[in-house]
Amino acid sequence: MASDIRVEDGPFGPEARPAGGPVRQTVLYLHGDPRLAGTPHDALPTARELARITGYAVLCARYRPRFPHSLDDVYAAWQHCRDQGPAAVVGKRLGGALAAGLLLRLRDEGATLPSCAVLTSPLLDFTLDAPSLLFNAAADRTVDAATLPARAARYAGPAQRTDPLLSPLHGNLHGLPPLQLHAAGTEVLLDDALSFATRAAHSGVVVDLRVSEDAAAQGLRQLTATADFLRQWCPGGLAGSARTTFDPSGV
Repeated sequence: MASDIRVEDGPFGPEARPAGGPVRQTVLYLHGDPRLAGTPHDALPTARELARITGYAVLCARYRPRFPHSLDDVYAAWQHCRDQGPAAVVGKRLGGALAAGLLLRLRDEGATLPSCAVLTSPLLDFTLDAPSLLFNAAADRTVDAATLPARAARYAGPAQRTDPLLSPLHGNLHGLPPLQLHAAGTEVLLDDALSFATRAAHSGVVVDLRVSEDAAAQGLRQLTATADFLRQWCPGGLAGSARTTFDPSGV
């Protein structure tokens, strides 16, 4: 794989791109930190490594910190990626909500969908009534469950909390591309990933669910698993048969 990665700042955010020739696919990377804000430059170390091991270009999208403006920004970034050829989408936490919301919007418009999507510790239900928000509050050091409701309310604004574009868990999941979801057994957003994976599988979507024992184990495994999944579903790559995989070890 490419070892020389250059980073260029463009109108939609910084992009990590292998040097030395064209790429087969672009990845739209949607970062979301615990404050529910888009911080694309903080995602560059992950983007650079993902570009290095896959040979794909990885665009870390900028987006505004309020819904629905954030989704509009992500939609524009997706169109930019798609204009360059085949593209996939990867999202973390709030970025996972935006990635899933983007899939629903594109599907409903009859537009070209990403070749696949990877959601890491995604926030997929802004009603915030998942049991793991309570049960894992003490164990999760990555998200402050006590302040999450206020931050979620600030991001969602006057939108209905069950709007599928805000809370994709409440949407119709039929017709989505292959999905890989990552979660840790100790995180407050665990149930969002589990419920979304279950509903997507019931809707006939190819789902690869990876649940690690904790955040440290998840961090060690997810980049390699993400790269393998992207390569598997990239056009011209080796596509697997339709299946749902539940791997509690995350391996």
